[in-house]
Amino acid sequence: MGKGRFAPSPSGRMHLGNACSALVSWLSARSADDAFSLRLEDLDDRCQSAENARLIVDDLAWLGLDWDEQLTQTARISAYQSAFETLCSRDHVYPCFCSRADLHAASAPHASDGTPLYAGTCRSLTPQQVAQKSRVRQPAYRIEVPDKTIEFTDGHLGPVRQKLAAECGDFVLRRSDGVFAYQLVCVVDDALTGCTQVVRGDDLLSSTPRQLFLYDRLGYGAPQFFHHPMLLSPDGRRLSKRDRDLDLGELRARHVAPERLVGKLAFMLGIIEQPEPCRPDELIGEFAWAKLPSHDLVVDGSEFLA
Repeated sequence: MGKGRFAPSPSGRMHLGNACSALVSWLSARSADDAFSLRLEDLDDRCQSAENARLIVDDLAWLGLDWDEQLTQTARISAYQSAFETLCSRDHVYPCFCSRADLHAASAPHASDGTPLYAGTCRSLTPQQVAQKSRVRQPAYRIEVPDKTIEFTDGHLGPVRQKLAAECGDFVLRRSDGVFAYQLVCVVDDALTGCTQVVRGDDLLSSTPRQLFLYDRLGYGAPQFFHHPMLLSPDGRRLSKRDRDLDLGELRARHVAPERLVGKLAFMLGIIEQPEPCRPDELIGEFAWAKLPSHDLVVDGSEFLA
């Protein structure tokens, strides 16, 4: 038996886009008769909200989704430290003292996700320079990437290629505040908990080559990746917890039935032909990745509130 997962961050109340991702992740796993894991990505201090975590669990249960295990990242810090030390022993992992302002001020090209490519400013610092800079600022730690092209086949979007050095650049493993970075913790979590399929929004597609590089360097077997379309607001923005776009708390306060919400999502995704109310377990036999569109979807909140 394989395993899928949903890994939300308890930084705020789930919105409709989060609910869509949870539904697709759950259906992909259950349609394959796989186990399903709920992992709360609470490593960042800004995400350590017990109330938000409670609301995520409650909202998922309200939607009709279940899981076989529930995990938190804060309980797994020793695993991230071990992986970090392994990479330090095998690869060129180096301290980086550049601030966010430094990175954005650099006249460097940008990665596909919009972040500036790191110019390698701190890659060749001498031990004396490191010691001097450390007296002023705590460093982040980056891993040097090779001039290599990573190729994989996404289970939904097909072949993907990324040249690490030119399109990704050396990336952060541990932030300057000591928090391990997303790319590392995601790989460690998925590998050590036995995830065989990773389902997430296509906004994270560009992260996958970096993660596959880490799977290889850490000696882990990689899962299969599936990236689903994102839900966008009518003005083209990704739905955001910060902006409380179609907050599930608001939908529930307006007495939107979970079956109605699930049915509308399933219809938008092409899983069913009519937007009829249904429970997630009624969609298991209908789910197929070939039905989902490969483009992002614009959602008008009024159709869920009407």
